[in-house]
Amino acid sequence: MDYIQQAYKGIHEWIYYLVGLFIIFIAWQIIGGVPLGVAIFINAIDANNVSMDIANMSESLGKNLFLFLMLFTFAMGLIALFFVNKYLHKQTLKNLTTARQKVDWKRFWFMFILWGTLSISLVMIDYYTFPEHYEINYKLIPFLILSIIAIVMIPLQTSFEEYLFRGYLMQGIGVTAKNKWLPLILTSVGFGLLHGANPEIEKLGWTLMIYYIGTGFFLGVMTLMDDGLELALGFHAANNLFTALLITSDWSAFQTHSILKDINEPEKIGFLEVLMPLFLMFILTIILSKKYKWNNWKEKLFGPVTPPTNIESEINTIGES
Repeated sequence: MDYIQQAYKGIHEWIYYLVGLFIIFIAWQIIGGVPLGVAIFINAIDANNVSMDIANMSESLGKNLFLFLMLFTFAMGLIALFFVNKYLHKQTLKNLTTARQKVDWKRFWFMFILWGTLSISLVMIDYYTFPEHYEINYKLIPFLILSIIAIVMIPLQTSFEEYLFRGYLMQGIGVTAKNKWLPLILTSVGFGLLHGANPEIEKLGWTLMIYYIGTGFFLGVMTLMDDGLELALGFHAANNLFTALLITSDWSAFQTHSILKDINEPEKIGFLEVLMPLFLMFILTIILSKKYKWNNWKEKLFGPVTPPTNIESEINTIGES
């Protein structure tokens, strides 16, 4: 029984996924956004100035407070997603996470450490190669507060995105379309479009969308080939956590009290600059395929999605923790 087929263990009609998405969106964007909205409103009254620019809001509210309130919206979305999965779809969290008998945390930590090490190494290489592009941004107390916020809240943010795109939508679209290629394409493109509002797009250009969508495909392929979210969860958590702690800029989505600040004026990036990190992900995919013995790629990525023959016995597990 593969990853998408896990959805058959719960209520999987398409209308339930539409209702679930509506509930998740309300919790994420509206309920979760209330504290941030209130803080911005109060600050605007005090300063007699309203600005929706991320850099300005981060400075006026304080970088750590703004980061916490921004990440809080994703935490609310994650709570709503788990609520919908359990009470609307009558599905277990384990079945939304993996097709294995239990969640394989070794996979999560392997990917987290691997990508975290690569991320730190790439930043350090760039820093020592182009030191004029950076300034030391480190301040002990703000950085310690940032570390606490980041370690607690960023995994909630990245987990929400993974459970939403590679989990909830991947399974929902898969059992509705009865194939694997459509959910892979739609969730990967949707993941990229989610990042279309990031300030990096304005500074670096729309070519960056190739990177975001390509990353979505990388995460989707990992999920389908490995029959679980563990690797994708580890990759995404490491990517965002170490980025927030290591480096910031005046034009990035994460405005933080990081160790380094990129002061180089960005230019529109070209295809080669986008393809380089995607090539690294391609190499990583090959490494993972060897380590975890992935095979039958055509079936895993493009095959049909059908109810498993033993679905009756599987349904009896609905509601178990």
